[in-house]
Amino acid sequence: MAAELTAHELIARHRPTLDQALEAIRTRAYWSPHPEHPKAYGENGSLDMAAGKAAFDALSGTRLDLGQPGTDGWVDGETSPYGIEPGVSYPHADLDELLPAMKAGMRAWRDAGAETRAVVCLEILKRISDRTMEFAQAVMHTSGQAFMMAFQAGGPHAQDRGMEAVAYAYVEQIRTPDTAEWTKPQGKRDPLALTKEFTPVPRGIGLVIGCNTFPTWNGYPGLFASLATGNAVLVKPHPRAVLPLALTVQVARQVLAEAGFDPNLVALAAERPGEGIAKTLATRPEIRIIDYTGSTEFGDWLESNARQAQVYTEKAGVNTVIVESTGDYKGMLANLAFSLSLYSGQMCTTPQNLLIPRDGITTDQGPKSFDEVAADLAKAVDGLLGDDARANALLGAIVNPDVKARLEAATGLGEVALASREIAHPEFPGAVVRTPVIVKLDGAKPDAEAAYMSECFGPVSFAVAVDSAADAAELLRRTIREKGAMTVGAYTTSPEVEKAVQEVCLEEAAQLSLNLTGGVYVNQTAAFSDFHGSGGNPAANAALCDGAFVANRFRVVEVRREA
Repeated sequence: MAAELTAHELIARHRPTLDQALEAIRTRAYWSPHPEHPKAYGENGSLDMAAGKAAFDALSGTRLDLGQPGTDGWVDGETSPYGIEPGVSYPHADLDELLPAMKAGMRAWRDAGAETRAVVCLEILKRISDRTMEFAQAVMHTSGQAFMMAFQAGGPHAQDRGMEAVAYAYVEQIRTPDTAEWTKPQGKRDPLALTKEFTPVPRGIGLVIGCNTFPTWNGYPGLFASLATGNAVLVKPHPRAVLPLALTVQVARQVLAEAGFDPNLVALAAERPGEGIAKTLATRPEIRIIDYTGSTEFGDWLESNARQAQVYTEKAGVNTVIVESTGDYKGMLANLAFSLSLYSGQMCTTPQNLLIPRDGITTDQGPKSFDEVAADLAKAVDGLLGDDARANALLGAIVNPDVKARLEAATGLGEVALASREIAHPEFPGAVVRTPVIVKLDGAKPDAEAAYMSECFGPVSFAVAVDSAADAAELLRRTIREKGAMTVGAYTTSPEVEKAVQEVCLEEAAQLSLNLTGGVYVNQTAAFSDFHGSGGNPAANAALCDGAFVANRFRVVEVRREA
């Protein structure tokens, strides 16, 4: 096919950005090519907020025809957590026709080389960035995130994670040179001489199994890591969050075609209600890579049953914060209140267990008892969410009925330090909006252990009374080892306690944040600098992003010839 975008043009356009991304992952310093303030998009001539909303509204009642082979019907039925129906239909695929078509374009994509693949991926990300406001609406109305979070996490931050994966993929592929001249001396005899060629070759088709809460943020790393390493990618969205990933596939197919490659290198697999095609896809021989974010149960199933594929999972964990002492009590409470409230706690990084010595803590405001800490944190959350407009902007909507049921059941687990309340959304009367609940538990009681040692995904946190800082560290260790953790936090002014907590996190491979009292929160990570997950505890077998996340998506094949 004729290319409208040549490799030379794309390299000239995107190589400077790629070089900046490579420098960022080397230094781990702050960098982002995607603005995270809405005003930047209007000023740059991209879609402003009104135009993004109009583009989203215009999709209602339409078929998103991707032009991919094997379409045997259409799928719809998404319902927004805000109580509206996006009303978009998606192609349903005959996998026996679609998967062979996806493989057909892989040879040319492989032969294009690492640099060309990288800049094509960056062009896809640029096109997505140009439609950030439209994507923000799509993320908002499938995940339940409030608009600003949907814009930032679903837009620039997700695009950053995709670019980060491209950068790591490029680094790993060029680690081995394309060619080498090999000469081995043989004493008095002529030396042995070989010319060697080394080619990164893809594993096959990558499958991205999308999640409901962060369809783009969690979907882009695997999608772009597989695509940049030469693989085709089949995107299987969560049935309640199809639109953001369907739009992504649409953009990717357009760019691939314009660059002279087979658009079927990226395709969508939407499913009919109750069809459950993830297991079917995950065990097909054509699928050689799987990226999954979601429940531990299905993640464990994938790791055990998708034996033909390299499986990358981000599952569930029990995130813990140790509160032993602080030099900024007010700042600590404010930071924790925001962390517990953001997106109604519907993040894999939100703290669940707050381990507090039963004899209390020392602070810059004097000693505080366990009950006082719990009560003061409840007041901080109430203060943060006291204004309904601000609360709606932080909380978003409850993503599904299971989260609401867990929230309501939590009040029966112990003494309630902070009761949840219902908030009306002025723009979306159908939205289910709830403030967090905080429940006090005694860490020494077996019935309490059953609660705090299980993940309770959503706006539910437990203030757990423990005997000492040492007891807290050991409970932290057991929690990470048995249940996993995406994040760990600690507040302490004691070097000894800090060292003990750090040692637990190093030994159990959990990411640690210490004494956060400002505008950085334990449940936020920055692309190019922070690692999301470690791949070293049960919460996830991979980290976003590192070399291990990309290096096994391809193998290097050598061809030797006598010189």
